Amino acid sequence: MKDLSMHIMDILQNSTRAGAKDVTLEVLEDAAADTLTLRFIDNGCGMDADTVQKVINPFFTTRTTRKVGLGLPLLKQNTEQTGGSLDIQSEVGKGTTVSAVFGLSHLDRPPMGDLAGTVVLTASAYPDIHFIFHYKNEKVDYTFDTDEVNEALDGMSIQEPEIIQYLIEMVRENIN
Repeated sequence: MKDLSMHIMDILQNSTRAGAKDVTLEVLEDAAADTLTLRFIDNGCGMDADTVQKVINPFFTTRTTRKVGLGLPLLKQNTEQTGGSLDIQSEVGKGTTVSAVFGLSHLDRPPMGDLAGTVVLTASAYPDIHFIFHYKNEKVDYTFDTDEVNEALDGMSIQEPEIIQYLIEMVRENIN
């Protein structure tokens, strides 16, 4: 995947396919520790310990439409190329937490890509799921919460193109 926003979209879609009703994405930049952490937390169906070990194998997938699953293996490879790591914690019936830690300033870290677009488009594609996006660095501490957005929209749909564009710009302004 050419940028981190593509990894983010892939993992968020994994959460939706797992039946999650609540999905949180944390993007935490720590310049002092020289780390960039992507943490995904969902309350989907979860995985047993054996499946957690298998999901980082590119020749394993739970999907029936194809025989390979490259999302998590590529994410793991990208983290390790920057001196980072990938950790997956999951419990059947409770959900999954995926933490991907990258070397923030490492030359091999993929660029972020369109983070705002990825977050808003994913949230608008799944309006019945409660998405929380939290972005934090030394200058910014911002949270986008679809429950708050839907309340502010007062009956307008988060799926309306004008609303989507407005939300992308709002998120983009708040994280830059």
